Amino acid sequence: MNPIRKAVFPAAGLGTRFLPATKAQPKEMLPVVDKPIIQYGVEEAVASGIDQIIVVTGRDKRAIVDHFDISFELEHYLKDRGKTRELQVVRKISDMVDITYIHQKEPLGLGHAVLMAKDVVGNEPFAVFLADDIIKSQTPAIRQMMDVYQAQESSVLALQRVEPDQVSRYGIVKVVRSEGRIHEVADMVEKPEPGKAPSNLAILGRYVLKPSIFGILETTHEGVGGEIQLTDALRTMAQQEKLLGLEFEGTYYDVGTVSGFLKTSIAYALERPGLREELLAYLRTLDGLSHQA
Repeated sequence: MNPIRKAVFPAAGLGTRFLPATKAQPKEMLPVVDKPIIQYGVEEAVASGIDQIIVVTGRDKRAIVDHFDISFELEHYLKDRGKTRELQVVRKISDMVDITYIHQKEPLGLGHAVLMAKDVVGNEPFAVFLADDIIKSQTPAIRQMMDVYQAQESSVLALQRVEPDQVSRYGIVKVVRSEGRIHEVADMVEKPEPGKAPSNLAILGRYVLKPSIFGILETTHEGVGGEIQLTDALRTMAQQEKLLGLEFEGTYYDVGTVSGFLKTSIAYALERPGLREELLAYLRTLDGLSHQA
């Protein structure tokens, strides 16, 4: 069986939830503490043994390319001033992994973005990362999924149980059988009404897919908003071959909304020894003000 060596990062969206911050800056480059959102996913991929990243970008996404490229001027500046630690941080980013960029002329859906990577991926299994989702775990979430793929030879979706009143925010799977944290997926419903969901297992932003998904995407009709939806293609895949979902072990952070982004930033900042005490003290003053009010 072919090892999973490649990961696709769809990053052509317009980031309208974060306007005006994303008018001239990619949403994927917004920092969680001092690191852009997309870098967390790239680091997870590298830690899982993936050696080629394929980023599907759109207009005004040059900052992503520049971030992972070599910056001769910056490196020279840091070296000239003896800033060794900062120089190592910068060089580590550009040396991290081989990245290929594909330009998507207009955002035509997640399914279309994945399909654009077909020629680079080739006839190999591959991973898909949604940068909106950051997952912290001892064993990287995508590595957990890759291990299931290697054992079962089936595509794998990342799943997490959500509260019943939250199912309308996610794609929810219908399960036909389960073995521990691994579930066989028969179907999925996008953002069902509470009470009508087939389960409380939500699909999150990690996928390990067989290359057969490309043929399905090529024949998938445009869905909501005239876009090619990956969910529609996965529903077809579940009818044609075994599709699995894994309840991964780890903590999930949604940075695709402003509130989720702020919560994630605070959570990560509180784990920094140099920031934790000062930030906690500040948050306590805000809490005190709220009590006074």
